[in-house]
Amino acid sequence: MIRTLRFSSLPLLFIVAASAIAAPAAAPADARREVEAAERAFAQTMAARDFAAFQTFVADDAVFFDGDKPLRGKAAVAAHWRGFFTGAVPFSWEPARVEVLESGDLALSTGPVRDASGKTAATFNSIWRRDRAGKWHVVFDKGSDICPAG
Repeated sequence: MIRTLRFSSLPLLFIVAASAIAAPAAAPADARREVEAAERAFAQTMAARDFAAFQTFVADDAVFFDGDKPLRGKAAVAAHWRGFFTGAVPFSWEPARVEVLESGDLALSTGPVRDASGKTAATFNSIWRRDRAGKWHVVFDKGSDICPAG
């Protein structure tokens, strides 16, 4: 009986230990600043033409949209975005608003996408997830056209 109880407690022990090594959740205001900084660093990879750095911000299970077509997984996203890293910088983006869940592990970042001339051409919407080490990764990304003022 005692031996059975000890072995049946092992999974619980592993869960508790794994939880203890996860980075503590940031306060919402701190998390917003972290996501904003991550989004700006992510955008800088395009300006710097650093495709390898771009990929470090994309989650392994990410879904990015190409129009209405979803690109599933980091490999598919990277294959599609590789072309944007050749030649002149085709566009840029920056966060205008960041919101974070109270849990501190999921966030929305949204803002303008500007064409090569600096004119606002679209709006991006990205969902970021904080990993166990405290690093933020994009899990969903979808752009949208600018709605005319009405």
